[in-house]
Amino acid sequence: MNRADDDDADMLLSVNLDQLRGFAEVALTGHFTRAAEQLHLAQPSLSRQIATLERELGVELFHRVRGNVALTSAGERLLPLARRMLADAETARSEMAEMAGLRRGRIRLGATPTLCTSLVVDVLAEFHERYPGIDIEILERGSRSLIAALMEGALDLALIVTSVGAGEARAVLDREPILSERLVAVSAADRPDPFAAAPDETQRAVTIAELAGVPQIVFPENYDLRVAMDAAYRAAGLTPVVAVEGVEMDAALRFAERGIGVAVVPAMVAVDRPKLRATPLAGAALTRTVSLARRSDMAPTHASAALQAMTREVADRLAASGSATATLVSRVGG
Repeated sequence: MNRADDDDADMLLSVNLDQLRGFAEVALTGHFTRAAEQLHLAQPSLSRQIATLERELGVELFHRVRGNVALTSAGERLLPLARRMLADAETARSEMAEMAGLRRGRIRLGATPTLCTSLVVDVLAEFHERYPGIDIEILERGSRSLIAALMEGALDLALIVTSVGAGEARAVLDREPILSERLVAVSAADRPDPFAAAPDETQRAVTIAELAGVPQIVFPENYDLRVAMDAAYRAAGLTPVVAVEGVEMDAALRFAERGIGVAVVPAMVAVDRPKLRATPLAGAALTRTVSLARRSDMAPTHASAALQAMTREVADRLAASGSATATLVSRVGG
């Protein structure tokens, strides 16, 4: 933008959009009365608008001769600027209306790796079908990293599974529990069951002591599941047998399918995987709570509020179907 454009912009700071709209309509029609009719204004009101505009700008914008109206040189210079400002204002109004109407927008969502392969998949599939114009950026991290990202303002919303440790985080973090989920041990469906029940027993839940004696596929130390299972083994005074250590979720599931060992995963992850056998773990401590988290000192956007509602909806549906999947999930407070 050159200096002349800067001067024009400074000159227009005190001008309102109604004045510019009136000016542009008079320039288009060449007549005050017809312009007033198009703008649904009384002709004297429009004349006052133009007079005020000319007074504020310090120039005459129209030649007025015997009812004929023509732009002065100042009016000719102002007209493209006025049209551009009116177009920009309309664009801004349209985009804000679209965001409010959930036709456009962007959400920064954080989720743990296990939730990205289960709950988040269902949520995003339905959300994109309902709101195709809203973009979602995913950050896949452990719960502690997601909490830090929320605190820094890098996320709008996060799905976490661990409690908050820092006092500052507790003060400004709003957490809404949405699911309580059992953990299961998955093993190869085409291999002998390492937790086979006695001939006169139906499938039973496996104790932590039984689990510790079976070769396991273990996640990295920063995984929430790894932290939870290590704590459970320490509390029971047990040391598990480790077959493979440090693998991510997808690799752990594939290793379990090939019979390399068993992996402890959230129940939702094991659904619809015919190559895996899922055996529930005994004990109320071997469950996890999934929560929606956001900063309580930041108002949610229309888009993020819609995503929260969609997540609750999918979580409720998963909970309702729990009886058909060995009570994999149950609604918190339900």
